[in-house]
Amino acid sequence: MRIYTRTGDKGLTKIFGNMSCKKDDIRIESNGKLDEANSFIGLLRAKLNDDHPWQKGLFKIQTDIMDMMSHIATHSSKRAENSVARPVDGEVFCEQWIDEMLNEMPQPHDWFILPGGNEVSALCHVVRTTLRTAERRLFTLHREDPVEEFILKYINRLSDLFFALSRYELYKAQLTEEKLRPFRRIRR
Repeated sequence: MRIYTRTGDKGLTKIFGNMSCKKDDIRIESNGKLDEANSFIGLLRAKLNDDHPWQKGLFKIQTDIMDMMSHIATHSSKRAENSVARPVDGEVFCEQWIDEMLNEMPQPHDWFILPGGNEVSALCHVVRTTLRTAERRLFTLHREDPVEEFILKYINRLSDLFFALSRYELYKAQLTEEKLRPFRRIRR
């Protein structure tokens, strides 16, 4: 099987249901940002030992992102035809993992921090920011053609999760976060 189709040479690509769209379509842009985030998660996994406690969860996230990308590549008129798994548990999965880490960490989080500290923590921030960009692109797509709610919630929680992972990594490594300034809370 060839990996090249030559349709991209004319700026087109196929999506689920044998539909075509332009390569710069917001649907393709959304999936491109998720593909980028997934690649960074793969790099993060490669930096961790095979028996690292995050490996199983990160593997789940990577496969869930691939499944969600299939649904994002499906126009809402063809949604019923797509039988790829729907990771509807993603929001809860992320919240539980976040809560486990935060319950172990002693200090509250009430300041802006600079990404960094060590390579793993910094890479978690790269994943987080890439997911935030994907989320913005998904909401643009959502205005044009509704995206399934579980996808929007999961991607939002994933960026929260990678923020928590970055902080947890520094906590476990006994490294100090570089605090920039406290949050200014809006009081009403």
